[in-house]
Amino acid sequence: MSSQHNTSSPHHARRWWVLALIGVAQLMVVLDATIVNIALPSAQSALEFSDANRQWIVTAYALAFGSLLLIGGRIGDLFGRKRVFIAGLLGFAVASAIGGAAQSFGMLVFARALQGVFGALLAPAALSLLTTTFTDPGERGRAFGIFGAIAGSGAAIGLLLGGVLTEYLSWRWCLYVNLLFAVPTAFAAITLLHDEAHPAKPRLDIPGTLTSALGLFALVYGFAEAESEGWGASTTIAFLAAGVALLAVFVWLQTRTEHPLLPLRVVRDRDRGGAYFAIGITGAGMFGVFLFLTYYLQQTLGFSPVETGLAFLPLSFAIMLTATSATAQLMPRFGHKPLIVTGLAMSAAGMVLLAQVGVDSEYLTHVLPGLVVMGLGLGLVFAPGMSIATIGVDPHDAGVASAMVNTTQQVGGSIGTALLSTLFASAVSGFIADNGPRAAGEAAVHGYTTAFWWSAAIFAVGAVVSLLLLKSGVKQADPAAEPVLVH
Repeated sequence: MSSQHNTSSPHHARRWWVLALIGVAQLMVVLDATIVNIALPSAQSALEFSDANRQWIVTAYALAFGSLLLIGGRIGDLFGRKRVFIAGLLGFAVASAIGGAAQSFGMLVFARALQGVFGALLAPAALSLLTTTFTDPGERGRAFGIFGAIAGSGAAIGLLLGGVLTEYLSWRWCLYVNLLFAVPTAFAAITLLHDEAHPAKPRLDIPGTLTSALGLFALVYGFAEAESEGWGASTTIAFLAAGVALLAVFVWLQTRTEHPLLPLRVVRDRDRGGAYFAIGITGAGMFGVFLFLTYYLQQTLGFSPVETGLAFLPLSFAIMLTATSATAQLMPRFGHKPLIVTGLAMSAAGMVLLAQVGVDSEYLTHVLPGLVVMGLGLGLVFAPGMSIATIGVDPHDAGVASAMVNTTQQVGGSIGTALLSTLFASAVSGFIADNGPRAAGEAAVHGYTTAFWWSAAIFAVGAVVSLLLLKSGVKQADPAAEPVLVH
């Protein structure tokens, strides 16, 4: 049954080429969440901005990306994924060039936000192209395994690439490098991909778009404010409250409108909702680790940028190992629930191991085991989570279901980074208050381990909730519901 569905897709014959193309685009988008982390110290001294402003280089990207993903996914559904995919790639390249040439803090933040805008077009188009190109269950498992491995390990690859470029060229190359990804991929996409217009063009849901984008923006901004101003600050409370209120209005609007931006049927499915939740939790727990472990390795253990990047590689390999085997071999046998729950529990265990680091810990004995355990766990969450989140979705909802995967990961990441940064800062100031300013090095490490413990708690809560939310059993793609052509 599925084979006849497959061959009717115009991408079927070149589907593995399409996967390679989508993989490069996804790698670029994920990589950009972290590549700048390692370049931050150099960029900071070059453009002379304060520690308090430093987070905006990371947050500007996450804010624009996270708040616009849903509309990005819908635009792909409406105007054809090929067009949107190519526009996303080329726009990303332009934004990266502006960032690389930035002469001021403001210009760099603007470029990062612009990258986020085009990333929001690119990421859902990539994932929905994957969803609609691979319809055979066996091949779909392999394709999602590869895609999940890229999505999960791209962040760590970004840290390595960022280290190499910062050390041997300049921090500016952490932005310029995207041109080498985006431009060739865009040209390949022009020849490889087909574009079919949406037969019935439903109208864009403008109220839904505005409330979701503003709500997500206010939420992420509120958490970023909490990081710098504290939880009690009036701006923090105002933004968080506004974010929650706007998102509540958004949900209410989605039940009333004829062409909703996010049809609630997409999220109402227990498995799909559970998968989104699990991916959001991994974002929250994982992004914090990259931030704090980067600083721990560089400032406490004295690693160079390249050494720091290399230090994260075992995490990437561990993610690739479980992500590629999870969807192809394990999911057909055990179903997605045990994999996702085990993955989150392993990630929590990895964080507990990392929380044992001290001022003069050794990388091999204290950092490496935690990274490997966590990586094996993350791979078990990412690939099955992404597959379950997009399986059996109505063809014209593929883009928005795909966008939700990235939205939950980004919003989770932003919330996690802000939450953990706040906890880190209060742990450090508390330690210095108790032990005097001489203990600055120990104070920083105390802050890192506090963040790691909280991160372990986030993963543990995720494991429990996933255990309750997800349904047992092996989920088969229903060939009748499979998208044949969804452009």
